[in-house]
Order: sequence, then structure tokens, then C-alpha cells
Amino acid sequence: MTILYFIDILGTMVFAISGALAGRDKKLDFFGIAAVGLITAIGGGTVRDVLLGSTPVGWMEDLIYLTMIGSGIIISLLFGKAVLKLRRTFFMFDTVGIAVFTVLGLQKALNLGVHPVIAIMMGMVSAVFGGVLRDIVCNEIPLIFRKEIYALTCLCGGILYVILDRLSVEQIINTIITVSFIMIFRVMAVKFKWKLPDIS
Repeated sequence: MTILYFIDILGTMVFAISGALAGRDKKLDFFGIAAVGLITAIGGGTVRDVLLGSTPVGWMEDLIYLTMIGSGIIISLLFGKAVLKLRRTFFMFDTVGIAVFTVLGLQKALNLGVHPVIAIMMGMVSAVFGGVLRDIVCNEIPLIFRKEIYALTCLCGGILYVILDRLSVEQIINTIITVSFIMIFRVMAVKFKWKLPDIS
């Protein structure tokens, strides 16, 4: 699972960059930019762990997360314009990140013995709640409520993981299948502009 850990910390940095860039767009000062970057990077995992009663929360037990978050914030401050030109690359990092965060959050919840339905929800929270907090702090309607199919990919991936787990598929194979499914679903949703119907 070492590669999942590597992707996890890399995804944390990417989320920190996205949050810090959002803070820059809102003309926040350095502290505000850093705070939004931190919230975006650790928000989902923190909310998940608090809801599950798993404390201290994950990032408090491994300082590499704070190191990666700090690096992401510095990168956004020093190279913000250059980073924006790599938007497509960061979309792929973000896509890999939400897929891995979904699976890791789901696995943690299952290991704590919660019901699979709750575990699926915790996987989704891990992946998307940092972005929700980012948008709320920046006074925006969260992205997952207004545009792209985003959280739904995590929910569907979580359901797939639980089904394969019940079928006794080996965990590493289940992880690879689920992460790949979420990534493909997310890329196709953006490429073909899939959206849920508006209710009005």
C-alpha cells in the first residue's frame, strides 16, 4: 500500500495548492491563503475522523502531511500563474486524489466496524469535503452542488468497493479496480459534460 500512501500525500499537496489558489483569487492575505490551503487539504479527512471518533485525526500523527501542505501553499504563492497553466495536469492529480481518498476513507471506516453504507459516505466525505469547506470559506456555492458530477463518482466507487469486498475480492485488487473506476468515471463526466438534471 506504499504507493497509495505516496498518492495520498501528493494529493494532499495538490488540494492545498487548489485551496491556496482559491484564496489568491479572493485577494486574501498570506494568512488567509494559507488557511484556505490547509482547510482544503485536510478538511475531508478531519471531518471523517471526527465523525468516526478516530482521534487524533490522521494528519496529526504524520507530519509529512503538514510538510506537503506547506510546500503546496508556497508553490501557489511563488508560482501561482505557472501552476494555472498546468490546469489539465492538476485536474488529473485531483482526479487520482479523490479516487484514492475515497478508498482510503472507506477502508478506514470499514476497519473501525461501521456499517458499509456509512463507510461509503465516509469515503465520499474524505474526498470532497475539503473542497466544500474551501468554497464555503471563499463565499462560493460548493462546486459539488452546482456543476460537475464529482461526489457521485466517489459514491459509486464506494458502492463498487463494498460489493467487491462482499464478494471476497482481494483488497489490493479491489483498490485498483475502484480507484480506476472513479478516475475513468470522473474523466468521462468532464469530457462529455455529464450533469445531474436541474430541479427548478
